[in-house]
Amino acid sequence: MKTLKISKDVVTLAEFKSQAPTLLERIGSSSQPLLITQNGKPAAVLLSPAEFDRLQEQESSRFVAAVSRGLEDADSGKTLTSSKAKSRLGIKR
Repeated sequence: MKTLKISKDVVTLAEFKSQAPTLLERIGSSSQPLLITQNGKPAAVLLSPAEFDRLQEQESSRFVAAVSRGLEDADSGKTLTSSKAKSRLGIKR
């Protein structure tokens, strides 16, 4: 995902309402997210469907890779007992 350009990619809710067709077309053709503010505060980020799908796939790939690393660690004996894990995390109980 590209980074936001404040002057171009941030609009108020009122601006979005009045320019929705134009802004939706721009989002769909650029993969650039749009930040919508309400009362001067961030309220929503709008992405194209293709960009949303890309982010979903990227996150899914990261999850699968993390699980695979965990399984490899378990297979090679790189594990901790629950008491050692709790101790390292500072959990008393």
